[in-house]
Amino acid sequence: MREDLELYRYRPWDERLPIRWPGGARLAFWVAPNIEFYELDPPVNPSRRAWPRPIPDVQGYATRDYGNRVGMERMMAVLDKYGVRGSVSLSAAVCDHHPEIIELGVERGWEFFSHGIYNTRYAYGMDEAQERAMVEDSMAAILKHTGEPCAGYLAPALTHTERTLDLFAEAGGIYTCDLFHDDQPTPVRVRSGRRFVSVPYSLELNDTIAYVVNRVEPRRYGEMIKQAFDRLHREGEAGGTVMCVPLHPYQVAHPHRLRAFEEALAYVTEHEGVWLATGREIAEHYLEHYYDLDLGRAGAQGGGAEAAPGAAT
Repeated sequence: MREDLELYRYRPWDERLPIRWPGGARLAFWVAPNIEFYELDPPVNPSRRAWPRPIPDVQGYATRDYGNRVGMERMMAVLDKYGVRGSVSLSAAVCDHHPEIIELGVERGWEFFSHGIYNTRYAYGMDEAQERAMVEDSMAAILKHTGEPCAGYLAPALTHTERTLDLFAEAGGIYTCDLFHDDQPTPVRVRSGRRFVSVPYSLELNDTIAYVVNRVEPRRYGEMIKQAFDRLHREGEAGGTVMCVPLHPYQVAHPHRLRAFEEALAYVTEHEGVWLATGREIAEHYLEHYYDLDLGRAGAQGGGAEAAPGAAT
């Protein structure tokens, strides 16, 4: 028999939830800037190297430093222009190293959720106590420096473990970005039985995946965002969808790339039926209005384990 994550129920396409977002919107659109801090010489992790070149990898480090020095405010200006608030996937170390960036986001009413401490410290190889400490420390830093509790989690460098979601839910979090399986929010089983949800986060539209992994040109990246929007906006008429564009200021905010993203953002925001939201707002709306409905459908169709989200994972 095939192994399964058992974190969520399979929900076929013809069982889309009849979601409507605030104002009757058919699509919830959110932008997730990854504001990260990379150490020049981090502790060695046995499962993954932090840098491809020998230390000091000045090229890799400086490229990312460009985002925090230059790209961040350039990207913020574009989001401001179109009324989009960022939902920041934050390396909590930025609070100490670049507090000015945190202040700029707080001034704009942006959300900050946890992306670990450093993007060069991976969960691979951590025991449960170590990973719990990383989760709780990052959440405490966000609360201290922004005044708002941390609601969401994206594991640093996507290095989540089989217990990451359990630990984050136990610490008070309500949503994860570490599952990439649907275009609608989904109830997630965690061992504590807490109400916990997956909010759609797109690796396909992640600028680092596009530019570095798939070698996409800026113009093509802008076209991808528009085409994804057209499809999700149309399908959202039958049941509200979610569209996420994850960004990195050291990628999208280079002078030769930013225009393509700006044109795509202008295209998205000129349409009706679009809710410009944060990750927290999407999670809270779904938890309040559709989470129980989703679990009820699972129970009615024989998915009893889904109706008891505290079942063992």
